[in-house]
Amino acid sequence: MERTLVIVKPDGVQRGLIGAIIERFERRGLRIAAMKMINIDPKLACKHYGEHEGKPFYPGLISFITSGPVVVMVLEGNNAIAVVRATMGSTNPANAVPGTIRADFGVQTERNLVHGSDGPESAHREIDCFFAPSEIVEYSRDMERWIYA
Repeated sequence: MERTLVIVKPDGVQRGLIGAIIERFERRGLRIAAMKMINIDPKLACKHYGEHEGKPFYPGLISFITSGPVVVMVLEGNNAIAVVRATMGSTNPANAVPGTIRADFGVQTERNLVHGSDGPESAHREIDCFFAPSEIVEYSRDMERWIYA
C-alpha cells in the first residue's frame, strides 16, 4: 500500500468542506491512516514548502497555509498518490476536470482547498513533517477485498 499526505487547507476548513473532501477520497477506496486538525506555524510551513523557497508565490503560500486551521491526513491505498492527485484536480480550479474537488468547489489557484503529495519522495518527507510513526494506524477493512484484486 502506498501512502500520501493530504491537507485540507484553511479555505476548505473555513468553508465547511472537510467532510465533503474526505468523502471523495474514501469513495475512491483510500483508507485514512492518520488525521488531525492543526494550526501550521511558519516554521513548519517553511519546512513543508521548502522546495518553493525563492519563488515569487512563496510568501503568499506560507501566509495562506498559516492563516487558519487545517486538517492533515495520511491516506493509503494502491496508487494512493495518483488517486489523490486525480481526485483533487488541476491546481487551477478553472482548468480542473468536473467531478474533481477543485473543479466542484474551487474558485482560484491561490485558494484551491487541498494539498496532496506529488510523488513518493515528497509523500514520505511530508508525512514525516506532520506525523510521528506512532500516530499512523495500521489496520485493514473488509471492504478492501472488493476494491483491490
